[in-house]
Amino acid sequence: MEVLKPIELKLDVEDPIQNCEEGLPLSPIARLCHQPDSGIYIIVMIGMKTKMNPEDIKASLVHTFLKQPRFCSLQVEDETVKGGLKWVNQKEVNLDNHVIVPILDINNIESPDKFVEDYVSNLSKTGIKMSVPMWDIHLLNLKTTDAESVAVFRVHHSLGDGISLMSLFLACTRKISNPNKPPTIPMVKKVNPSKSSGGFWGKFIKLWLVILLFWNTLVDVSMFIATSLSLLNDTKTPLKGPLSQTRRFVRRSVSLDDVKLVKNTMNTTINDVMLAITQAGLSRYLNRKYGECHKIDKGVSEKSNNLPHNIRLRAAFAMNLRKPPGIQELDVMMKKGSKARWGNKMGYLFYPFTIALRDDPIDYLREAKATMDRKKASLEASFSYFLPKCFIKFGGVKMVSFPTQTTLWFSNVVGPEEEIGFLGYPVAYIAPSSYGQPTGLLIHVLSYANKITFILSVDEGIIPDPNQLCDDLEESFNLIKSAAIAKGMSTN
Repeated sequence: MEVLKPIELKLDVEDPIQNCEEGLPLSPIARLCHQPDSGIYIIVMIGMKTKMNPEDIKASLVHTFLKQPRFCSLQVEDETVKGGLKWVNQKEVNLDNHVIVPILDINNIESPDKFVEDYVSNLSKTGIKMSVPMWDIHLLNLKTTDAESVAVFRVHHSLGDGISLMSLFLACTRKISNPNKPPTIPMVKKVNPSKSSGGFWGKFIKLWLVILLFWNTLVDVSMFIATSLSLLNDTKTPLKGPLSQTRRFVRRSVSLDDVKLVKNTMNTTINDVMLAITQAGLSRYLNRKYGECHKIDKGVSEKSNNLPHNIRLRAAFAMNLRKPPGIQELDVMMKKGSKARWGNKMGYLFYPFTIALRDDPIDYLREAKATMDRKKASLEASFSYFLPKCFIKFGGVKMVSFPTQTTLWFSNVVGPEEEIGFLGYPVAYIAPSSYGQPTGLLIHVLSYANKITFILSVDEGIIPDPNQLCDDLEESFNLIKSAAIAKGMSTN
């Protein structure tokens, strides 16, 4: 397969490097990412269908990543603000500090897949010095099961959130089917809960929605505050424990067409399906773990299982707060005054998973949809974004931290709809995740072409068998899919 033609970003700004946020302070959320207990990095494993040439990669980076101001800026102490940091442009970026090409003794590598997994795991034990822009890319020209080579892109979360980085990533790609065109930007449709605008019933519905929004927000914010004050913690389970700061990253993919089949059959969203699979997979995993602990396996049915009653298990669910929602073109995010501005514009809500075994797998989907529909009718995510900003502004960054009381973090981002080439190389898979978060488990979901992938970032001291959890997620999806197909056939 031939290497694709390299691309060059053309941003709609006069000079993105000279007109960057020179001297401006880091946002409160970006400063929070530097706290000792939350030094968070985003890490993306990108499998390529061909070998990579490091010099070609460097040449492409000059015309892509280095066009983005924060990728050529340092974060230095702000003398005007105690404990503050500000952006300072670095006129020249030495790419040798950012493009890492380890020397590989291929003849002595027994399992390339395990080598790549260990390499990324070891990266999670390190950080990037603040004396250089806080990102790097590691090039592993090693053939694995599903790629000819692997690029590992790492960036400190202070540079931007997942939506920002996905926007930059897509700007650096082109369609495989048409190398002259960028990939299709996935669009998120805004749902209008009521099309009725006139008459008594129209006004009544609007009033009811406002009351519902107020009530849900009041309840969620109260629980949010109680959780933040450690008055409401998750149940201690085999998925929750003291962190060892050694992460391992594993992934498992399922057919996107099959996921859409379940979504359409049950009239839900893809996000609902992913949450249902996660809830079912976590329930199966914990049922096995409790059976091993008690050395008594009661079974895997709804009436006979190993699970304790009333397990409180929640995820800090990352939410993009930009308007409009979804991935935006890089030009739009870079414009001054844009509502979809680059940076860390995210909140989170506490999503409760019901840990239980269900005889009817569709029950997981019903529960996931009901819970998420209720969370959508709440301002909890916006509250979680603005409250820390207020605390940081008036009391200092040490007053706040990312949530540690939940069992896991969960994130879901829509990826490219077709196969793409990145920095001139055709992409086999994309697996984003992160490390540094104060929980033992992070589940990230990303769609790419005809697949949707669960990427797990686990603390090895808490979850020593992450591939087993992947098996449980995959088996849960198969059960939900079979049940949905059977239900669809019975209603036709």
